[in-house]
Amino acid sequence: MDLFRKKSLTAVLGGDTNKLNKTLGAFDLTALGVGAVIGTGIFVVTGVAAAEHAGPGIILSFILAGIACVLSALCYSELASALPVSGSAYAYSYVAFGELLAWILGWDLVLEYGVAVAAVGSGWSGYIQGLLEGFGLHLPTLLSGAYNADKGTFIDLPAVVIILLISLLLTRGAKETARFNAIMVVIKLAVVLLFIFTGIFYIKPENWSPFLPFGMHGVMNGAATVFFAYIGFDAISNAAEEVKSPQRDIPIGIISSVVICTVLYISVSLVLTGIVPYYDLNVSDPVSYALRLVDQNWIAGLISLGAITGMTTVLLVMMYGQTRLLYAISRDGLLPKSLSKVNSTTQQPNRSIWMMGIVSAILTGFVPLSRLANLTSIGTLFAFLVVSIGVIALRYSQPTLKRGFKVPWVPFLPLLSAAACGYLMYNLGSATWIGFLIWLVIGLLIYALYGYRNSKLNGDYSRNDK
Repeated sequence: MDLFRKKSLTAVLGGDTNKLNKTLGAFDLTALGVGAVIGTGIFVVTGVAAAEHAGPGIILSFILAGIACVLSALCYSELASALPVSGSAYAYSYVAFGELLAWILGWDLVLEYGVAVAAVGSGWSGYIQGLLEGFGLHLPTLLSGAYNADKGTFIDLPAVVIILLISLLLTRGAKETARFNAIMVVIKLAVVLLFIFTGIFYIKPENWSPFLPFGMHGVMNGAATVFFAYIGFDAISNAAEEVKSPQRDIPIGIISSVVICTVLYISVSLVLTGIVPYYDLNVSDPVSYALRLVDQNWIAGLISLGAITGMTTVLLVMMYGQTRLLYAISRDGLLPKSLSKVNSTTQQPNRSIWMMGIVSAILTGFVPLSRLANLTSIGTLFAFLVVSIGVIALRYSQPTLKRGFKVPWVPFLPLLSAAACGYLMYNLGSATWIGFLIWLVIGLLIYALYGYRNSKLNGDYSRNDK
């Protein structure tokens, strides 16, 4: 029983007949990255992390988390440019470490995307209901939230509707999805910049003192918490199979989106803690709250619209990444092959899209998932850690592999990236670790009962498939 059988480069880079259309460029990828990263984090996490963990030192938390992300982004850029296929870290691990670790990582990424979609969907619903209430419109309590007998809620209808609408958009094609995402990204970037340039005039430097009320320990805890704000740029590598010039465009998209988002996060947290004392920022809408505090109510309203736009793009990119991941795993035989069937007209894996759309809608609509946000962070950090080590492994096992981008100072930088991700994982709570391990055990059972036997690397499966 060979649990570490590897996929050959020929199999990964060869002419699979089930290819997706190559329609995306560097701008599309950068917009996808910004669309995934600028959302709940910048509009919600900044205030909560400042109030509970780091105070004004949240700026350092974002810098540390940003450094960890930049290091990981360099590693992703090398592997994505060398192996431009759907599946992201799952596909790279299949070549570098073998099938078992690839499956574990793929299953881990299913958790990352799935929980992120559910959590952001709930947040989107909260913001849209708040906006409707501003116009005097109220949803019936029964339809306003996930099932909670005490509150009288049964289903979060707005969350279900937005997830199904995004699923419909995804079936239209990657280029159409990227075009819609780019428009939404421009809107939310304009709103974020509006906050920064308006808030600068209301900064009170005394609010930055004390700068580290919780010490460096608080800054480190804050970095682990705000890492949730950075997740999603790895969805760019899931788009690799649909990129026209992957060896050039993927590194540009990944690195530029991470740098842009890091600069925006640091700028927003600097202005935010300068306007409002950090201990008053533990609210659901800290950015809008800060502007209301200085009587900029109409701009605060625009910020709420920006938050809704931001969360919409996060949902779009996360669901896009998840469907491409399922497509790749299914194509390898580790999940049912029906999930990798491509629509002849749109060249989209519609069955994967609708399956994940319906599952996500059900989870978001009926199950309260607010406590599961950290599961997204630990899943992402684990993927980043494995990808960082994968760069070193492939440099030695596949030295002649053509790479459109190379990480400098190997193995030092990849090891530093892995260490940073490992340290942030260590700072997450025990409940998060328990949930993560339970999910991995479920995944191992699925692999033992289905994946190993049906893998395309299994000779029996290959013969049965003919």
